[in-house]
Amino acid sequence: MSHLPFADRADAGLQLAEHLAFHRLADHATVLALPRGGVPVGFALAGQLHLPLDVLIVRKLGVPWQRELAMGAIAGGERILDERMIAELGISDREIDEVAEQEEAEIRRRDELYRSGRGPLDLAGRSVILVDDGLATGSTMSAAARCVEKLTPARIIVAVPVGSREASARLARAVDELVCLATPDPFLAVGRWYRNFAQTTDAEVRTLLEQNRHDVPALNCVA
Repeated sequence: MSHLPFADRADAGLQLAEHLAFHRLADHATVLALPRGGVPVGFALAGQLHLPLDVLIVRKLGVPWQRELAMGAIAGGERILDERMIAELGISDREIDEVAEQEEAEIRRRDELYRSGRGPLDLAGRSVILVDDGLATGSTMSAAARCVEKLTPARIIVAVPVGSREASARLARAVDELVCLATPDPFLAVGRWYRNFAQTTDAEVRTLLEQNRHDVPALNCVA
């Protein structure tokens, strides 16, 4: 049982690890965190379970005139779109493509920044644990799951500390297993369920990835 609110993302990751320790995880399981906020959660989880950690960069697709409002998400060329919202707001295909091109450029920038030229881990035949600090709409995690599915993993597990009931139910149907420690109602926002929800920086992401590579034997990377 989770203890809400979580002290911080590291606390949430340790609670997830405690829960997953009772699951029969394969020796070749890999933790794949969504930057930035999912990385401290994934780092704590991976460290506790002695698993390798990598990142999968997912970007929200914001409504062109109100970028904080998500009309979908993109990861590895996979798009998840809120077709109903797009129709209601009259957003054109051209506008969607323009936003997607901008976010794809940001994905490439972050990929180079976080990996420093290293390729992503080879996930073929491995159990993949997708981690974020919470599920609000679930669009970014849905895009991540679709992206990972193309890489032929043995199994996809989504592990999050907290999520809305709607997003959790939707994700549970899309992956092999969903682990969500708490689905409070009303949900309101991910940050509400953390005492410390300070923004994770790019520098912190790089540091945590490097620390995990130092602590856990390296897996093969995609060339």
